[in-house]
Amino acid sequence: MDKLLFPLILLALTTVYGQKVPVQENASYPLNTTDYRPPAFTDPDRIRKIEAAIPTIEKLYRDFAAANHVPGMAFGIVVDGRLIHANGFGYTDVAQKTPVTPKSLFRIASMTKSLTMMAILKLRDEGKLRLDDPVQQYIPEMKQMKYLTSDAPLITVRHLMTHSAGFPEDNPWGDRQLADTDAELINLIKGGISTSNVPGVAYEYSNLGFAMLGDIINKVSGKPYQQYITETILKPLGMNDTQWEYTRVPANQLAHGYRWEDNQWKEEPLLHDGSYGAMGGLITSIEDFSKYMVLHMMAWPPRSDADNGPVKRSSVREMQQPWVFSSMNPQFKYPGGRVCTMVSAYGYGLRWSRDCQARVYVGHTGGLPGFGSQWWVLPEYGIGVVTYNNLTYTSGSTVNWAVVDTLIALAGLKPRQLPVSPVLAQRKAELIQLLPDWANGERSNIFAENFFPDQSVALRRKAVQALYAKAGKILQVGELVPENQLRGHFLIEGEKANIDVFFTLTPENPALIQQLDFREVPK
Repeated sequence: MDKLLFPLILLALTTVYGQKVPVQENASYPLNTTDYRPPAFTDPDRIRKIEAAIPTIEKLYRDFAAANHVPGMAFGIVVDGRLIHANGFGYTDVAQKTPVTPKSLFRIASMTKSLTMMAILKLRDEGKLRLDDPVQQYIPEMKQMKYLTSDAPLITVRHLMTHSAGFPEDNPWGDRQLADTDAELINLIKGGISTSNVPGVAYEYSNLGFAMLGDIINKVSGKPYQQYITETILKPLGMNDTQWEYTRVPANQLAHGYRWEDNQWKEEPLLHDGSYGAMGGLITSIEDFSKYMVLHMMAWPPRSDADNGPVKRSSVREMQQPWVFSSMNPQFKYPGGRVCTMVSAYGYGLRWSRDCQARVYVGHTGGLPGFGSQWWVLPEYGIGVVTYNNLTYTSGSTVNWAVVDTLIALAGLKPRQLPVSPVLAQRKAELIQLLPDWANGERSNIFAENFFPDQSVALRRKAVQALYAKAGKILQVGELVPENQLRGHFLIEGEKANIDVFFTLTPENPALIQQLDFREVPK
């Protein structure tokens, strides 16, 4: 039982112990789309509270830019499916003193990777490829590849998607390949690829792997990957200013890239679009990219209404899952100094992180000579942040960690709350009538076949009655706090102590109680 998954809310105590709750004997509640109610936010003032925190958020971004000698920064905050605030400061072009705005177009580097993955999943959903297909099925030159061991599996599309193909980490080298042609990519493969690992055994970040995915999109879709992504994802989302080739961007919107050296900004040459653009070539604005963030945020929660996006909601959620473990940092510190263990993994073109408070972050960093960017969305909190900087390898994640942590604290944000399913409510009501004496418990028809063999009714009665004695007079029974459709807990409040009651149901229909735990909670 993962206690971190329990929503951290105050239990509203409503039902008086001893009051008989009408119950239909052994009622059946088959779960279907009409029964299911998705989780929702319960604070009607959440937008107002977030907006009140924006001046503090602006200062965090400005202070970060000043401390790191950033020539120009743009940022945005997305909440509940819309961009609620965006701003920019500094210059996209230092020589011309062109001001940054939310419409300024920055190269977002590896933030591009998730769009490449979305295109792969779209092709998969259309039945045009499979994620576990060998890459050599689409890039025949890979048949010549020499593997480290004779028992190595063939590299698959999924291996490329999750940085587990066995290629070496290649950020310094890969960043300089952006403009390579398709022919140069294939010639590299023909010449043999040096590998650092056997496929499928370790996470190691590979830009080369994503260049190969771009080539797979070319061949499966019959179009250059840039055209396919633009036509099937960018345009349907209204990302009409987004480009791949910098020469197509209006001069007054294009962010130039710089490095800070010898106490001055030195301009980095912009690279043309090419075969490696699938790993990091997209050029976009805060206003445009926020529309893509909305697509990721609106994939949650799972629900039954119309699914009209360019990619299925289920596929977007699939992208956001932790497919390959990457790291655990037990001493991770938020910028304010608070220590909170952080576990991280890689999804499909997305980084996934979960902290000690069960907050899940999904997004990606981006870094190229001249640029640094980062975005996070918190699916269960309905918020997202993004920042672009035109300084080489600026770590936008540092400031975005601070922004998200501050925003949650200042606005008092809570994750979505899951409504109680009918069957879970039914079983709670039936349990209350049995406690603490377990009268007719074995004949109640609400327990699974394992329940009493696991522990006899006599032992269960003894343990529960001991807890009730410690609790004293029972004052109230709290609201059920669901973990999902078939598991949850509630609090029994006594004069001297409280009792936490956790139970989980079986996959049968009707679902029966298979586990029931009682725990004393001091007043």
